Amino acid sequence: MPLSRRAFLSWAASAVPIAVVVRRAHALSLRALSTHGAPSETLDALGETILPSELGAASVVRVVGGFRQWIAGYREGAELTHGYGTSRIRSTGPSPATRWTSQLDALDASARKQYGASFTSVDRTRREALVRSALGGARVDRLPSVAAANHVALALLAYFYESPEATDLCYGSTIGARTCRPLAQSPQAPAPLRRRPA
Repeated sequence: MPLSRRAFLSWAASAVPIAVVVRRAHALSLRALSTHGAPSETLDALGETILPSELGAASVVRVVGGFRQWIAGYREGAELTHGYGTSRIRSTGPSPATRWTSQLDALDASARKQYGASFTSVDRTRREALVRSALGGARVDRLPSVAAANHVALALLAYFYESPEATDLCYGSTIGARTCRPLAQSPQAPAPLRRRPA
């Protein structure tokens, strides 16, 4: 059945406020994650809890800050590069920031309910238990891409493990994945990674 012009305009008028609401929710989520407040502090504590302790406190802060920048730079509907052998154009989906902010609030609420203190105030062991519970005990055989992660904890881990720093840490060498070494250095083995003092 063809859609009449009146029905189409009526539909379009009702759709515009939804888009405005979504943009507003996204903006509020970004503000909550970037300013001092419960979701932002919970994200900091989440980083301390799930990122490798070998990074050290300063690097954990830097990685979480980079993750915040990734969230702030996310644009819904941005065109993605197409896969090899296909010309199908894909674009980014809705921003996950709103969902992730709710999940950070839920982690904090769970900590308050179970331990009578905020997520940031409980010790690392209890935080780990709260994160495992939030993930539903599901076994993950591989990390999703950052944008496809269904939980903020997985998104933060995916963000870190996609980085050259994570590759260096995993192999204990300064490989510098996705960086360009001079051709003359290619026969040389990567230098051992310098360990940070504990």
